[in-house]
Amino acid sequence: MRSLWIVGTIIVLMVLAKIFLFPAKEEQKSGPGGPGGGKGKGAIVPVDIFLAKKQENIQEIFASGTMVANEAVELRPEMSGRVVKLNISEGNLVQKGQLIAKINDADILARLKKIKYEEELAAQVEARQKKLLNINAISKEEYDLALNKVNTLGADREALEVALAQTEVRAPFSGRIGLKTISVGAYVTPATTIATLVQTNPIRMDFSIPEKYVANVVKGNKVSFDLDGSSQKYEGTITAIDPSIDEALRTLKVRATVANANDKFRPGMFVKVNVRLGTTLSILVPSETLIPFIGGKKIYVMKGGKAIEQNVLTGLRTSDKVEIVEGVNVGDSIVASGIMALKDGQAVKAKKVINP
Repeated sequence: MRSLWIVGTIIVLMVLAKIFLFPAKEEQKSGPGGPGGGKGKGAIVPVDIFLAKKQENIQEIFASGTMVANEAVELRPEMSGRVVKLNISEGNLVQKGQLIAKINDADILARLKKIKYEEELAAQVEARQKKLLNINAISKEEYDLALNKVNTLGADREALEVALAQTEVRAPFSGRIGLKTISVGAYVTPATTIATLVQTNPIRMDFSIPEKYVANVVKGNKVSFDLDGSSQKYEGTITAIDPSIDEALRTLKVRATVANANDKFRPGMFVKVNVRLGTTLSILVPSETLIPFIGGKKIYVMKGGKAIEQNVLTGLRTSDKVEIVEGVNVGDSIVASGIMALKDGQAVKAKKVINP
């Protein structure tokens, strides 16, 4: 009897569970909105739609650049000696040819003075010998020896004048002189750096671009740039392009010239360069519609009420959009919201259309 009572109790409990539990689960599965009201793959998800169409695309690339002095040199003496004069106003402008440093030249001046006396005597001897030659009082050989003496002394004098010029260090071009490294009285050699001289107006700007854009960069083109931490835009002109590609980085080095009358730019400064490559008509999509993955990038295109995965090939970027080279056609409805929660084939409906 007890066994029958237990079996009966179990049957009653199973019936009650069928009545009260299973209908509740079915209702929960369907959700308040009926079938399709949940978040499963069969649920209809409202999304924003971006209609793809061709737009005018200002193609531009961004690169990191460095300011470089238009001219720069380390000022060094051509000969060894003691510095007797130093004309360096650190950080100030100097003109081309201005005297920077002077090395002791007393010994050279003494030798020049001696040669001057010897030249005067040799010239007198040569003049007398010439008169004697004219009356055949001496041989031609004797006259040639006297003339050679005059010429030799003249060459010696010129050599000493060159040595005298080498005792002076002058600015090879106009520019701004740096900090001095020596003082008056120091003994210097040709390996001694006295100071540096740089020319910064105009100033040069070096930067590199990927090799695939080589054909778009032409000498004479304008480029814009800004300094790190500043929103102000400046402009330069491309004046030189390296003839070879960097094999390791696959980049091309480009040089632009920038006016710098107020010394706003200094050599070594970091700049952000914006290079315009031209204007084309292309499909641009919002950056947030792209999903990166190991094989590249993909988007969701709404087709037949479903979100379909589509692999795409991208081109240049703007501040908020990306150029689509392959994978999207004009008129495609691109899903522009909630893309991280979607799955391929997910049922969707458009709640808002975003115009390009």
